Amino acid sequence: MDPAPTVAIVGRPNVGKSTLFNRLIGKRHAIIAKEAGTTRDRLFQRWDCNGYETLLVDTGGLEYGKKEDIESDIQSQAAIAIEEADVILFVIDAAQELTVDDFTAANILRKTNKPVIIVANKCDNLAIETLSFNIYELGFGDPIQVSAIHKTGIEPLESQIEKTLKKLKFKKSPKKAKKESSIPICILGKPNAGKSSLVNALLGEDKVIVSEIAGTTRDITDTDITFGDQKYTLIDTAGIKRPGKTKRGIEKFSALRCLTGIERSEVVVLLIDGDLGLTSQDAHIAELVLEQKKGLIITVNKIDLMEKGEELRDRMIGQLRRRLSFIPWAPIVFISAKNKKNTREILKLTQAIVEERKKRIKTAELNVFLQKATHKHLPASAKNKKPKFFYGSQVEINPPKFVLFFRNPENLHFSYPRYIENSLRKEFGFNGTSIEIRFKSKVTE
Repeated sequence: MDPAPTVAIVGRPNVGKSTLFNRLIGKRHAIIAKEAGTTRDRLFQRWDCNGYETLLVDTGGLEYGKKEDIESDIQSQAAIAIEEADVILFVIDAAQELTVDDFTAANILRKTNKPVIIVANKCDNLAIETLSFNIYELGFGDPIQVSAIHKTGIEPLESQIEKTLKKLKFKKSPKKAKKESSIPICILGKPNAGKSSLVNALLGEDKVIVSEIAGTTRDITDTDITFGDQKYTLIDTAGIKRPGKTKRGIEKFSALRCLTGIERSEVVVLLIDGDLGLTSQDAHIAELVLEQKKGLIITVNKIDLMEKGEELRDRMIGQLRRRLSFIPWAPIVFISAKNKKNTREILKLTQAIVEERKKRIKTAELNVFLQKATHKHLPASAKNKKPKFFYGSQVEINPPKFVLFFRNPENLHFSYPRYIENSLRKEFGFNGTSIEIRFKSKVTE
């Protein structure tokens, strides 16, 4: 159990919960839109509240009446957040009259016997204050008046949260406390490939919403998990659709957040629907990962749907290697997220890939190898000024980056960089990670 206090933001749909969440953490993490019900999963983010290290949780809106399908899942996620919370921020829209959903939410919160801070959001002008007397009908005392979008009233809110945490006898975090190193893993795939099911399988609990409706996850959700002695941060994302299939608005924002998820990660898990096989969308995602120079694990999900066993697996591996020939170094794993089969192999591979990304080759050893490789396969050119290799060095790690100096490198045949990369990998490994090789000119007298 996380020792940090949990602060949950709840309320009916479209009162500004996600705007307040973003304002408190100081960055745009939750998707904001005028469309009610944008937040579907619980969003988690570490947040320092005046010295208290907390876990801030954004939730879907609480509504009156029995919901069906995905809406009932949203309700259950909000209920779980309330149950796990130490402090609850109950957000209402001060620009509107109270609704039946506000009173329903208030009734739910009163039964928890937990500290509730009522937050009157959208207090952008004095006229709105005339509506504040209605807020006392909810039974939570004086509201903290804020405008999350304009950043007003945030300091008094933080002070009230701090007082509440102190009353609950939580301790402030040591100023020089060293954070545990966590490996960020971004889980990517086309919609309905089973990304959220995989997160839940790794966690051993239903922490993100799983539904047969494609596109259930819109936000990026971060979840910490410990396996062995290593801590990981699972970054669950919305499915990336083909550019022509991505609608404007929320889906567009979700696709952009997926790219952000790639940037934040060390290793990307490309989840492929084993029932459908590799698609052009999957290949497009692999190209995005390669551009960002990240580690990559190709993961085939729903192997419980494959009836022909090993024969079908071999056929799929062949298909993957042919169509993803530009990433032959990426390992392939077969899993069943639904049945929690072989999912922990992803964490083992991730740790191994991170070590490969940190690998550094000594300059002397590298140049002995490169001299042999370039002599074995001399740089070819159709032009008169033929390229000649001089020396090379590894200039960076994570990802590994090499600079090779040639005379007339611009005349190298297009296939030569691939030959050098394949030779480097055969000699030194770098399994599961992208590497970067640059060819520069060496001027001689």
